[in-house]
Amino acid sequence: MQLVAEQRGEMIVVSALGDRIDAAGAIQFKDRMRELTQTPSLRVILDMSRVAFLDSSGLGAVVAVMKALGPDRKLELSGLTATVQKVFRLTRMDSIFTIHDQLPDGLRQVG
Repeated sequence: MQLVAEQRGEMIVVSALGDRIDAAGAIQFKDRMRELTQTPSLRVILDMSRVAFLDSSGLGAVVAVMKALGPDRKLELSGLTATVQKVFRLTRMDSIFTIHDQLPDGLRQVG
């Protein structure tokens, strides 16, 4: 799973460039997220607009990242596809995470 991060003031925006977060890549995803979020920030926004598939291992990895950030840092999700959004809704994780339809204004890359 290729992930890229950009520091934007008090937040880190991480973009998932792969199309799936599943059992095959869950550990790699968690490890890479841990690396990218080492810089102190109040918020971490994970842009998942390119992720078309998320299984239970992938969901567990996202939850593990949230827990690893600790109670003082917030993991927010952005751009969930319909399939991925359904996984969050069915597991009621949509009540745990702040989910944005798309990256908030000012955070989207131009071009």
